[in-house]
Amino acid sequence: MISSIAFQPSIDERQVRELQTLRFVHDASNVILLGPPGVGKTHLAVALAETAIRAGQPAYFMTAHDVVTDLGRAYREGRLDRRLRIYLAPKVLVIDEMGYLPLDDLGATIFFQLVSARYERGSIILTSNKSYGEWGSIFGDPIIATAILDRLLHHSTTVNIRGESYRLKERRKAGLIPLPESRQEEPRAGAPSSRARRGTV
Repeated sequence: MISSIAFQPSIDERQVRELQTLRFVHDASNVILLGPPGVGKTHLAVALAETAIRAGQPAYFMTAHDVVTDLGRAYREGRLDRRLRIYLAPKVLVIDEMGYLPLDDLGATIFFQLVSARYERGSIILTSNKSYGEWGSIFGDPIIATAILDRLLHHSTTVNIRGESYRLKERRKAGLIPLPESRQEEPRAGAPSSRARRGTV
């Protein structure tokens, strides 16, 4: 987990070390990891889940799309209540990539049921590339988005992660894509420009 902190200096190290104590698991509170793609949200979520498992606390990992697809299938087959129990059993449920794909009405309702069922009973670690103000677009309804956030955030820690995607960073290091203009080296005062060095004016 420390590698996540080293890679993204925007992460509050004290906040992460507090999460590593797993107090949030004992309190059945949630952890929400927000930030753009590629900044280490999933890495941090998995590291927290592994910490919980090593401490003897069961954890389960699914993408938001897979959770909703699975529960939607169970609903259509008349076994939603039984299938929901699978997601209520672990002390820690990691829901990855919330917001990458919008949910239809059934998906939004099912996700609300899941969050409500785990409320104050078990921890959710959720990653999203959307700010809370954008969650209405995920669920297609600002009212249900507000109801979900109300339960998720009542007992929770939000970790905002900023910075450049590690995938893009590695590609830049390999010279596969150029640096952003703001990071390209500016000519030093008094130094000839690259065009002058090439003998052009």
